[in-house]
Amino acid sequence: MRLVYIGELVNTHGLKGEVRIISSFKYKEDVFKKDNNLYILNNPLKIKTYRVHKNYDMVTFEGINCIEDVLMYKGEEVYVDRDEFDFGVINDDLIGLDVYDDDKLIGKVDSIMSGPNQEILVIKSNNKKHLVPNVLNFIKKVDIDEKKIYINVIEGLLDEN
Repeated sequence: MRLVYIGELVNTHGLKGEVRIISSFKYKEDVFKKDNNLYILNNPLKIKTYRVHKNYDMVTFEGINCIEDVLMYKGEEVYVDRDEFDFGVINDDLIGLDVYDDDKLIGKVDSIMSGPNQEILVIKSNNKKHLVPNVLNFIKKVDIDEKKIYINVIEGLLDEN
């Protein structure tokens, strides 16, 4: 089982065990479906119902019919099993990959930030951090098997100081 973080269970809603989840996961429409499992505190919970309310993903689970049964999950992180879905390449897959400009090693992907318009790869190299937008103009190729990302470096993209 390979768990992937998809959000946080921020609160309960009502008395019948419905919960509010905050998620910016790219594939929410695949994850939040009846009979799919969400993992909270390593417990698999099967989705019974799903709806969107304001900024929240509202979920009820099979076998949970009252607020007391979900209170222990309040404030906990929510995961899915990567092996149950075919997401293609997701952000978790990019962390730790080597980043190259042609044959020159730039560094490793340390994390991914959410920017106002796109995600940004944070690449660590020695004591430096480089920020590279995760868009086609800058990302030439992602090779998961070789654990490499090839980027298109333009002037000013990398902090060379």
